[in-house]
Amino acid sequence: MTCCGDVKKPNIIFFGIDSLRADHMSCYGYPLLTTPHMDQLAEEGTVFEKNFSPHIPTTSGYASMFTGRDVFGTQVVALRHQGAMRPEARTLAEICRDNGYTTTNVGFRGNPASRGFDTVIDFQGWGSWNEGRSPKAQNLNDVAIPELERLAAQDKPFLLFLRHMDPHAPYLPPAPYERAFYHGNESDPNNRSMDPVMAFKPFRDFFASWMPPGISDKDYVIAQYDGAIAYMDACIRTIFNALEELDIMDDSIVIINSDHGETLYDHDCFFDHHGLYDTTLHVPLIIRYPGLVPAGQRVSGYSFHKDLLPTIIELADLDAGDYQMDGRSLVPMMYEEEPSHEAEFYITECTWMRKHGWRTPQWKLIRALEPDFHFKPAVELYNLIEDPEENNNLAEAEPEMVKALSERMDAFIAKREAETGFTNPILTQGDWHGHEGVGPFKTSQQAYDTMHIGDPAQAAKLQAESR
Repeated sequence: MTCCGDVKKPNIIFFGIDSLRADHMSCYGYPLLTTPHMDQLAEEGTVFEKNFSPHIPTTSGYASMFTGRDVFGTQVVALRHQGAMRPEARTLAEICRDNGYTTTNVGFRGNPASRGFDTVIDFQGWGSWNEGRSPKAQNLNDVAIPELERLAAQDKPFLLFLRHMDPHAPYLPPAPYERAFYHGNESDPNNRSMDPVMAFKPFRDFFASWMPPGISDKDYVIAQYDGAIAYMDACIRTIFNALEELDIMDDSIVIINSDHGETLYDHDCFFDHHGLYDTTLHVPLIIRYPGLVPAGQRVSGYSFHKDLLPTIIELADLDAGDYQMDGRSLVPMMYEEEPSHEAEFYITECTWMRKHGWRTPQWKLIRALEPDFHFKPAVELYNLIEDPEENNNLAEAEPEMVKALSERMDAFIAKREAETGFTNPILTQGDWHGHEGVGPFKTSQQAYDTMHIGDPAQAAKLQAESR
């Protein structure tokens, strides 16, 4: 299926939502109504139920999303990536520009994958307890809507990428969203669920800077995450309204995606997005474009960040020349001409830990490339059918399965290294943690004593510099 080349190209409105777990969206089955407006968009478009971000975190996730390539093709694998992305990797913005588009991104400065945008606009996307509730999504709207109006007034098609910082920590949604999913006493002295969180030295100063003083109930913090999603969802409705009033909603490809999920209280990776568990890997993908994207369709097959660019190229009928991508268009899956893309795949994480692994529909193998600051075992194995929350590590009980999955992973790495001519980037990160001259950690205690994030200003600075 291709689009007609003799009509104006569609606009592309791309919502990149940082840290959004698919399983905390009501259209993905979450029991709380967190995303009514995105749910409506989902009903008018196609939802990809098993969409994955194989390469954590933000930096590598967006690199794959914007180039159609995996980490071997981009050579971007770490949060603190140094230097530019591989020059032969083309970005969505570059391809759109070459096809006559005007391109703008809001809130995506400095990421290696942000190459090629004509206009870059910033907004305030952080906050702290002392600064009060943080209207991140409204801050984005305040600058995005005037830019949307400017772009819509032109004769050229446009790409508008909106990088939302809800629900990325700090979770500080404005009223009434901070109590929308919680009724109780967040400082109940009999509730000690936050004790291990506030005892985790690498992050406790950061948490103390935006969580309520005396916080004791983990469910309150999770409710803040859900509230941030619901608040952002309401602000996104304002963008949808603007598209409708400008009479360009149906002439635009509207995309909702996320760079990675969030760990919340899971696996002791408290309220962050590290770890190769499905809480981090499973992300939403919703595409709406009447006439070419089926309405009300739900795709149960596997899809990945690298598949997004080839999908956009097909839907918008863009000329990408001879550019070769690792991903494949999802259009055949929308039309049930193809059930799924690959069901087992390579995964990497280089955020606060350096690990890689192999995921199949039934099994997940995680191998640490150096000791981590959570003192987790070097090898983890989970049966995703019997233990979907990944709480029962079977590595010692199932050595043959560990061996088999390791061999499949190693064969894939060797294949991709041979195809690209580049070493697997997860193996060549040096001081990936940002501490010059330290090299790989020798022990978990060393990692625990070395890694630290202080306050939101430091967190914002880390993201801005590393991207």
